[in-house]
Amino acid sequence: MKIIGLDIGTKRIGVARADSSTRIAIPSGYILVDGSEWQKIAKLAKLYSTNWFVLGLPRSNEGNETKQSMYVRQFAKRLLKEVPEAKIRFQDESLTSVEAENRLKARGKNYEKGDIDSEAATIILQDFLESFNKGGSDTSSSSGTLPRARLHGARSLPERPAGRSNPSEEGYQNPINSIKTVAKKESDKVVMTAKKTKHKMKKWPILVLALILIGGGVAGGIWWINRENAKREYEAYLIAKANEKAEVFNFTIRPGETIFDIKESLAEVGYSATEIEEAFDADYDFDFLKNRPEGATLEGYLYGETHEFYKTATVKEILTKFLEGMGEVIRDNNLEARYAAHDLTLFEGITLASIVQKESPNGEHATVAQVFLSRLAYGWRLGSDVTVKYALDVVDPNRLTYADNAAALTIDSCYNTRIHTGLPCGPISNPNLTSLLAVADPSDTSYLYFLTGDDGLMYYSYTEAEHNQNAYQHCQNLCNVSL
Repeated sequence: MKIIGLDIGTKRIGVARADSSTRIAIPSGYILVDGSEWQKIAKLAKLYSTNWFVLGLPRSNEGNETKQSMYVRQFAKRLLKEVPEAKIRFQDESLTSVEAENRLKARGKNYEKGDIDSEAATIILQDFLESFNKGGSDTSSSSGTLPRARLHGARSLPERPAGRSNPSEEGYQNPINSIKTVAKKESDKVVMTAKKTKHKMKKWPILVLALILIGGGVAGGIWWINRENAKREYEAYLIAKANEKAEVFNFTIRPGETIFDIKESLAEVGYSATEIEEAFDADYDFDFLKNRPEGATLEGYLYGETHEFYKTATVKEILTKFLEGMGEVIRDNNLEARYAAHDLTLFEGITLASIVQKESPNGEHATVAQVFLSRLAYGWRLGSDVTVKYALDVVDPNRLTYADNAAALTIDSCYNTRIHTGLPCGPISNPNLTSLLAVADPSDTSYLYFLTGDDGLMYYSYTEAEHNQNAYQHCQNLCNVSL
């Protein structure tokens, strides 16, 4: 079952998604709160073929609901109206955005405010996935909320022979072997066989949590608990799971990353430069790659997601997985036909989407796409600095030749849209779904200029004079940042 996670804010809504079979939450961008958010959420639900949503419910450090909690609850009520079949579950969260920003900082990559929201949604959804076990996460319920992990209701727990330490091996000893149910009439107590003393179940929250995480669930009734055995076996279980997990790794391509970023990340994982270059130069049998211009790279076609791989996976197998993701997005959204309506081939549409991705730090992808499409229609130069930056990354990554912006803007490259009309010779990043759809369905406006101001806001204009005035008033610093 597929699930969408949402981090609800008053300006932006972070989005993540996951499949309950893999239990890995993946960041999926963000949505601006501008009145169109309901339609966009409905589109996402249709795209991912799901009506299940997990909403982060903020709480104070003391565990109490806040004013923002009420905002989220009201949002949920509206969501039920806008997506009639929506099934909603709240996931308690506190300081998630802080944790999300810390994670992004630790990765050492550039990120935007929207990336923080998306990462926060990923944390919320991952917490939700990890709070459920196989026995307590029946998603076939027709109720409006996902079922909670069951702490009541008798249920037998599986036992396996002792003597193994790997959960994947036959004969592994389950940590809950030390626990057995007893009479239901004593359901308010727990008996420890070691000391023969009685305790309330609430005295054992860690053990209860351990049982949930293990995946056996906690049945109703009473448990005979050998405290030392349970503790020792649970620790052995965690070690075994860690060893099992060590055989796989997660690899993430974030929206807006370039093949240069991806190659660097692959090298950090441990792949050699030769392996990486051979994989990027290899042929891949996908229909959407066949009509690209000769010499085109995989730039723009490695769809940003997180996937889990065995450590034995080759770089080509890794790239294939991300290419498959791009193929699904192209097919499910009928992008080739929708781009053709704007006189763009699939390659050209993806190229423009890659520019929109880089030029839309505040999520205003559709309006930015409209500006570029209008300029193309008039035969004007796109005039995009992010394409110049990509040209520099290709020709002079260390900025040894083009040391300042004045020199950089003159670089004679097919990626330099400051001096060449039309689209650059290929994508300059790997666009997310929002950017790809923005080119297919741009905003109903007629601007010809835009810029991002020092305050982080977008400023649009119809004439060059208005544009220059906007730059003077709002872009004294950002407009002079080195390319």
